Amino acid sequence: MNGSLQGAWKIGTVMGIPIRVHFTWFIVFGLITWSLSTLYFPKAAPDLPVTSYWIKGALAALLLFASVAFHELAHCVVAKRYKISIGSITLFIFGGVSRMKNEPPHPRAELNIAIAGPLSSFFLYALFYFISMGVLGSMKALFIYLAQINLILGIFNLIPGFPLDGGRVLRAILWSKNKNFFSATQKAAGVGRKIALFFVFFGLFSLFTGVPGGLWLMLIGWFLFTAAQASYQQSTLQESLFGVKVKDIMARDLITVSPSLSLDEIVNSYFLRYGYGGFPVVDDGKYLGIITLKEIKGIPKNAFEDTMVGEVYLKHKKQWEISAEEEAIKALESMLREDTGRLVVKKGEFIQGLITRNGIARYVQIAGK
Repeated sequence: MNGSLQGAWKIGTVMGIPIRVHFTWFIVFGLITWSLSTLYFPKAAPDLPVTSYWIKGALAALLLFASVAFHELAHCVVAKRYKISIGSITLFIFGGVSRMKNEPPHPRAELNIAIAGPLSSFFLYALFYFISMGVLGSMKALFIYLAQINLILGIFNLIPGFPLDGGRVLRAILWSKNKNFFSATQKAAGVGRKIALFFVFFGLFSLFTGVPGGLWLMLIGWFLFTAAQASYQQSTLQESLFGVKVKDIMARDLITVSPSLSLDEIVNSYFLRYGYGGFPVVDDGKYLGIITLKEIKGIPKNAFEDTMVGEVYLKHKKQWEISAEEEAIKALESMLREDTGRLVVKKGEFIQGLITRNGIARYVQIAGK
């Protein structure tokens, strides 16, 4: 799948792609290791030491997640062929997610990128099944398990529920037919939400009827529903901002402050007067940075008169600026990535304007009416 997750740690790099592990991975790793060590392996290969079961259980869990990483790498390898930048691959409780920095250029690219994941899982199924034919005992059970789980992974991802790979295949088909990427995404996400709800209700039904796996199905359904809903909303936002440049939305008539002003002056004459969340700091026409309420909150009120803006303002960083000719959606993505509410539009050392999350939200609200 394509997306992003917070709360993950980098564990290595493969083919220039950072591999991350989400904290929820440790939960499912422990559960899989436990279930294989206490249920699967003792039944498949009796009379072995308990330690052997736990070692093979942990090994199987690691190889399972290596299979998931291989699945995501397959997506990324094909995506790179279409000049799509890859941010990272993250392993988490429901499998893996690859973060692609831009969308496929055409339906064929979308189809090829999407189908690469399930094909890689089917390849691993055949590989592990072939290996299982040449070994005995607990090792045979290990490779049979890995073959089966990769077969299930490949088939599950072909379900036409966005953002699963099958949902992306559906989007590619719809995109090819109606020539509208946004419409195709919204329709595929709608199908994804229906399938997700089916998982939730079937899981709920399983809980009341005693069928195993009901809770797990509900969790998967909930995850797929929220992912499909997020994809729908993102597509709607992208459609609203399609073709819109930063210069079309940015605020040009800026109220700037001097670094020589005291915090007492800026609070009373600027923050309370205008109600803005921050002001550009400018000295002799040159942009230096920005001061927000966040910087002021850390200063005791009795020190406001003696503390100057130049002592506490947030100095400008390159990643907090954007070109006036850049797309507005890119500006929003940068703000989310940098966890900031605004970006500066500069020309040399001088400020041309500001683009803010609130400004983009207002534009989308007006444009959507």
